[in-house]
Parts: sequence; structure tokens; C-alpha cells
Amino acid sequence: MNVEGLISDLAFILLLGAIVTVLFKWIKQPVVLGYIVAGFLASPHFEYLPSVTTEENIDFWAQIGIVVLLFSLGLEFSFKKLVNSGGSAIVTALIIVSGMMCAGFAVGHLLDFNSINSLFLGGMLSMSSTTIIIKAFNDMGLRQRKFASLVLAVLIVEDLFAVLMMVLLSSIAINNSVEGSELLYSVGKLMFFLIIWFLVGVYVLPSLLWSLRRFLNSETLLVVAMGLCLGMAVFSVYCGFSLALGAFVMGSILAGTSFAERIEHVVTPVKDLFGAVFFISVGMMVQPQILAQYWLPILVLSSVVIVGMIVFGTAGMLITGQSLKVAIQSGFSLTQIGEFAFIIATLGMSLNVLDSTIYPIVVAVSVITTFTTPYFIKMATPAYDFLERHLPKKLHFLIDRYQKEADKSLTRPNPWKEALKKYLWRTILYSIVLLAIDICAKQFMHSYIQDFSGEWARLLTLALTLIVMSPFLLALMLPVSLYNSSSKWGVPTIVLTIFRFGIALFFVVRTITSWYSARVGLSVAIAVILLIALYFSKRLRESMGRIENKFIDNLNERELRRSGKKNAVVHDLHQAYITISSACSFVGERLMDSDLRKRYGVNVVSIQRGQEFIPIPNGRTRLYPGDIIGVIGTDDELARLLPDAEAQRDEQNHVDASKFTLTHILLSPNSPLINKTPRSSQLRDNFEALVVAVDRGDEHIDSQPDLVFQPGDILWVVGDQSKIAKLK
Repeated sequence: MNVEGLISDLAFILLLGAIVTVLFKWIKQPVVLGYIVAGFLASPHFEYLPSVTTEENIDFWAQIGIVVLLFSLGLEFSFKKLVNSGGSAIVTALIIVSGMMCAGFAVGHLLDFNSINSLFLGGMLSMSSTTIIIKAFNDMGLRQRKFASLVLAVLIVEDLFAVLMMVLLSSIAINNSVEGSELLYSVGKLMFFLIIWFLVGVYVLPSLLWSLRRFLNSETLLVVAMGLCLGMAVFSVYCGFSLALGAFVMGSILAGTSFAERIEHVVTPVKDLFGAVFFISVGMMVQPQILAQYWLPILVLSSVVIVGMIVFGTAGMLITGQSLKVAIQSGFSLTQIGEFAFIIATLGMSLNVLDSTIYPIVVAVSVITTFTTPYFIKMATPAYDFLERHLPKKLHFLIDRYQKEADKSLTRPNPWKEALKKYLWRTILYSIVLLAIDICAKQFMHSYIQDFSGEWARLLTLALTLIVMSPFLLALMLPVSLYNSSSKWGVPTIVLTIFRFGIALFFVVRTITSWYSARVGLSVAIAVILLIALYFSKRLRESMGRIENKFIDNLNERELRRSGKKNAVVHDLHQAYITISSACSFVGERLMDSDLRKRYGVNVVSIQRGQEFIPIPNGRTRLYPGDIIGVIGTDDELARLLPDAEAQRDEQNHVDASKFTLTHILLSPNSPLINKTPRSSQLRDNFEALVVAVDRGDEHIDSQPDLVFQPGDILWVVGDQSKIAKLK
């Protein structure tokens, strides 16, 4: 590797990116578009400026950018959130992918592509760009909106679908048919590794980080976080998946810990740096001659992506019970293709089944739709307003009614459904853990034991495998929720228990027969005896109960730390850590003035303000947005405090800071403000505007409450542009 060339290319694109993005900030355009323009200017296709020495150098930095971007996405979107919004996300993603695959296949035939090229084209057009949408949401301040969280859930599911799609397309390209066994193997392998990573990560990492918390300053936390991110990314590749998937999984695991906000804060500069390089690398793929030669297919495919994503994305959200506004905002946010389109195109090229002209066309479509993404996100609200005005009342009524019914079905309790879901998840999770133990024993444990035990290696490996499996076999047979004597043993419960007992028996028989060729009957007899012994082992039950409780506590660590549950100080008092929001009713007040003890019954025992820790703050200490206050109180007292402390501002009253400006108004002789003062004019109440100064002739007067306005005065006013326009 040419290190000097690597550094010089990075320096060149960052300097050029800085200049272009400052220009785009000045003209109030999305920064991501500036990065793409900078990439085009730095590419060999733009001859009026020097270009990078080696494009592979930029690809190297861009790959790091994708890894860090998806790690940051995982930090803000935990597995728990994905499960909570999973139904809506899965259905919507399935509708989008299926619809866009069909649309892309049809348009491919219209453009005279053969069937295999059309199929690959459909795959490329069906995946929205996670990195581009994240960047657009960040630049536009939309990450906390409801539709943004739903869109991110859909993108994650789409990324998982992309892995399966690549297997499917490879099978079709090589065999001209779908290999069902290969597809099922890929699905099973993906689910196996995702669940194992999730289980091990959630059980180990929160406890490990909490035990090391006094050593984790910002520098150390950044090193630990990036080490975990890159380590999981490399392990993901070793298991046959992508770097990006491993980075996202690690971010999702860390998102459930109480360190998530701090990790996100220290990783943000790294994400911004390498994310910029990624978007610059996308801009470098723009080829003007390709745009000129294939302008018609590029425009057609760009239109298909934009219209198709809006239609299928909106329809998917409506079908899953979202409101019309949220559905339209989601559909308008998905109007682009990105990194997975390039990956699928590269796959087709490597298999020699994809026409060489399709790749640059898809790159051009990606760049065009990336340019238009921020504008379509902004257009979502006007489009909703237009539809709301012109949509037939009967159709509007049906949509609202369907949404209410969907909400009711989600909130209506169904004990049997919840029990079956719990039993199913428990069975799947423990089955995968048992399978992982068996695989590890054969791949690693046996060879290690064989080095010192010789002919006894098989027997010792089998014995150790069954010993390690035993707690999980017990948990599979009898969930912790049934350990209590108060549990009701109805017929369905007995049937489910027998079913899980049979699965546990299967794993024991499978493990024994995989090491010895003895008759199955003998294995079954041994297995039954072993399972019965485990079933009545009180110590094993208690141990497994502690393991499950620790896992559940780690999974909910962030929420438990916030609410104070399971952190009892004395009797029914709990200690919680609550983040003060900017909309909190007592933000900015001194503790003595906020009177939290009288209003809520809680005591503030600590304040974490960035890197500053304030133990036992006095009454003169003020509370600021972002402060993490340690409070002690009962469950009821903490429940009353949480909504006020973490209050969010109404989206409808949100003011875009970029529209908040300082301007001047010339008072004519007929102005209604003549002979009035800043106080009597009520500009603050009526227009949310503030007079900061007055120019009177050559005199510049600072604003005073009793200053009388005169004809010819120039008022310097600060406030929202639209409301000041009404004032003028």
C-alpha cells in the first residue's frame, strides 16, 4: 500500500469536501449533496481539477465510513425497538421489496434487457439507502419524529432481506433456478448468528461495561466502542456476512446499555468524518458521458424509484395501521437507492450475467435520487396537506377507521397469544443456544481434549457437552414463569410443556448419536433418564432462573436505570437516573425553586453534566437540558416525575432555527406602532418578535421597554421570518 498516496488522497477529498459543503451550507442546501458534488469534482471525470491518485484508496476509507455509519445506526435503534415495530417494518419492507422487484423487472424488459438482467435490476431498485436517509434525517433534524423511527426499522429489515436476495439472485444466475435448500440454509445461518450474537452480547457486554465504568472516560470509551464495532464486523465476515451487518449488530447490542448516549456522543466525530468520505466516494462514480449516452433509461429508472417507493412505502405503512400523514412521510423518505444497489450490481458483474452498461446507469440513478431525497422529504407534509384537502371524505373515514382498529388490536390484551409468543421465542432461543454448544464442541472442544486424553476424547467431549447443555435443556423444558406454584396447569400449558420436553429430548439424542453409533433406543433411554433428573433438579432451576433474570435485566438495563426499578435502596424506595429534556417544566430552575420534593416526593442525590459529576447538589444548583439526575423515590413518585422531566415539544410548534433571523422594519407615518413602546406594542405576544435596537437618524438606540416609536424609525427585530413578514 502506498501510504503517502493514501494520505494525500484523503487530504485532497476532505479539503475539497470542506469547501463545497461550506458553500452548500451558505446556500442552505443539504450537506450530503455537497459531499456528492465534491466527489464528482475530485474524480477523474472532472478534468479541471486534480483528481485522486488511486480510487481504491477512497474505497478503503468509504468502507470504514459504512461500518461506522451502521454502527451509529445500531446505537440509536436497539433490537428491542426493532421487535416492537417489527410487524409494521417487516410487512412494509416486504411490500416495498416485492413491488419494486416487479416494477424493476417490467421496466427492464421495456428497456430491452434480458430476463436475468431485468431480475438483477429489480433487486437493485428495491433497496433504499440506509446511510443516505440517516444523513438526511440528521441534517434536517428529523431523527426524533415518529415516521423516522418507522423508516429506520424498514431499512434494517430491507438490509436483512438484501442478504437473502443476494443468495437468491446468485442461485438463479448460476443454475437458472432457485435452490430451495441453499436459500433455507442461508436464512437459517443468518438467524442463527444474529440470535447467538444477540444473546451473548446482551448477557456479557452490559455487565462488563458497568463493572468497568469508573475507568471509562471519553477516550477509553471511544477505544472500547470502536474496538467492539470493528471486532464484530470482522467476525461477521468470518461467518460469511458483511462488515456492515456486524457493525450494526454490535451497535444494537450496545444500544440497550446505559452507556449508549455516551458512546454515541464520542463516536459522532468519527462517524461524521468517515461518513463524509463515503458520500464523496459515491459522487466520484458519476460519469458525464454515461449520463449523456443513457439519459433516457436513467430518467425512466429514477422516476420508477421515486414513484414506486412513494406508492409502495405509503401503502405498506397504511396497511400496517399507520396514519395517513406518517405513511406519506415514510413513503417520501424512501425515494432513493444506494449502497446495496452497488453491491448487487457488483455481484452480477462477478457472475458474468449482468450487462456492463447497467452498473454506471444504476450509479447515475443512485446519485440523482440521492440529490432529490432531501427535497422529497420536505415535500411530504405539503403532499399530505393536499391529499387531506382533496381526498374523498368516505375514503378518509375508512383510513382513520382502519387505523383505529389496528391500534385497538395492538393494545387489546390476549393472554393466550402472549403466552404462545413467549413460549415460541423461548423455544427458538434455547434451541439455537443448544445447537451452538454442539457446534462449538465438535469444532473446538474435541480437538483440544484429544491432545491430552487420546481415546477418551469422544466420551469426555460428550460428557462436557451435555453438562454445558444441561441448564439450557432445563430452561427449554420448563420456563422460569412456571416455577411458581401459583401457575395454572391447563391443557394447553401441558401440551406446550410436552412439546418442549420432546425438543429437549431430540437435542440430547442428536448429541449422543453424533458421537457414538449406538442404537437409538439406548440413547433415548439415557436421554430420558437425564432429562427427568434435570427436570427435578431444584438447584439447576434456581441457577437457570438467575441466568434468565440477569439476561432480562441486561436487555432492559437502560430502561431499568431510567425508571429505578430493580435498584432498590431501602424498602420501596428506588434510585433512578433521568435525563432532563429541554421542554421540562422546571429546566433552568434552581433545585430550591423547582421544589421537586414537594411536587413529586423525590430527592435529587446526584447530577451528571457531561464529564462533570455533582454529588449531593445543594439548593442553588440549577438544572440544565441534558443533565442526568439521580433521584430516589417510590415507583409512583418516579412515574409522576418521568413524563415531566422527559417531556417532548409538540412537533406542530417546532420552529426551524434556520428561519429565525434578525431584520429591520422602517416605520411609515401611518404605521400602527407610532407612539407605542416595545411593551405596549405587544410584539412579543402577537408576533413572537423582539425589538433589540432602533435607528433614529444617525442615532443608534438600544431597545428600552419605555422607548416611544416615531415615524422614520428603523426597528431591528429578531424572530421567525414568516411572522415578521406578517408584522411588516
